[in-house]
Amino acid sequence: MTLPPIAQTAVAAFVLLNVVIGLVTYVTLLERKFAARMQSRIGPYYVGPHGLLQPIADALKLMMKEDVVPSSADRWVYNLAPIAFLVPCVLIFATLPFAPGLGLADLNIGVLFFLAVSSLEIVGLFMGGWGSNNKYAMLSAMRGVNQIISYDLPFVFAALVPVVLAGSLQLSAIVTAQQGLWFAAYPVIGQLGFIAYLVATLAAENRVPFDILEAESELVAGFRVEYSGMKFALIQLGEYAHIIATSYLGALLFLGGWLGPGPAWLGAGWFTLKAMLVFLLLTWVRWSFVRIRVDQILAISWKLMLPATVLLLLVTAFWVAWRSGGGA
Repeated sequence: MTLPPIAQTAVAAFVLLNVVIGLVTYVTLLERKFAARMQSRIGPYYVGPHGLLQPIADALKLMMKEDVVPSSADRWVYNLAPIAFLVPCVLIFATLPFAPGLGLADLNIGVLFFLAVSSLEIVGLFMGGWGSNNKYAMLSAMRGVNQIISYDLPFVFAALVPVVLAGSLQLSAIVTAQQGLWFAAYPVIGQLGFIAYLVATLAAENRVPFDILEAESELVAGFRVEYSGMKFALIQLGEYAHIIATSYLGALLFLGGWLGPGPAWLGAGWFTLKAMLVFLLLTWVRWSFVRIRVDQILAISWKLMLPATVLLLLVTAFWVAWRSGGGA
């Protein structure tokens, strides 16, 4: 019996959601192990063989924790914030093709959809800070809004460089255009675009050296300071889902996506491996540098990243137009 199209889409979305949750769960373990090795520590080790069951233990612990709502909080905003934060972070996976024909929706404006929906996390972030009615949470939310808006533009311009090189907003078409040469290896233009993408991603994801949103020594736990139990878990799930999706997008735009040696069915594996390499590169930077001041973060964005990425995008457009006009 063949399911109707709506049912097939619902089943595919359910499977994708559970795969994303499982991936996010164990990426947290990967980051903790990676950070521990960088600091000459063991990391999670005792729950399960080599600590492999630690994420499950953490999930069960958060489920059993008491859900405390501050008496002075705006209850509706406070309770809806984790959901408003999580939904856009998960929804962006819907347009990611993991291999030819393997994806929920390979839109012809896939890059545009990804960039538009991923920026909506800022709504849930601000709701969490405002609804908590806590000065630390509110200050963190204002910092986060300031920083994310500042770096969203360089992030978009860096992501558009492969779009211009490929001549398409469709993610699968961008991968096809990298047959023989990944855009990260494209002379000068692609390399600068990839570096700009990584820097903008660090800032957009509030990772060191751009983590003024949390800044443990100043704001305790940032905008999530009043959250506990599963609400805290939903926010953490959203954060990691967003950075993993951004790593997948970086692998797709600059590292050839699922292209790699071997049969076609290995494509999803190659894609995930490249995405994890991007994630570990961001994690390596996070655990290697110290936080910089907020004025320095904003100066890097408006005085350096924004004009540099705009110029890079213009140069890329002129280069593509010149090659097309020259019959190349």
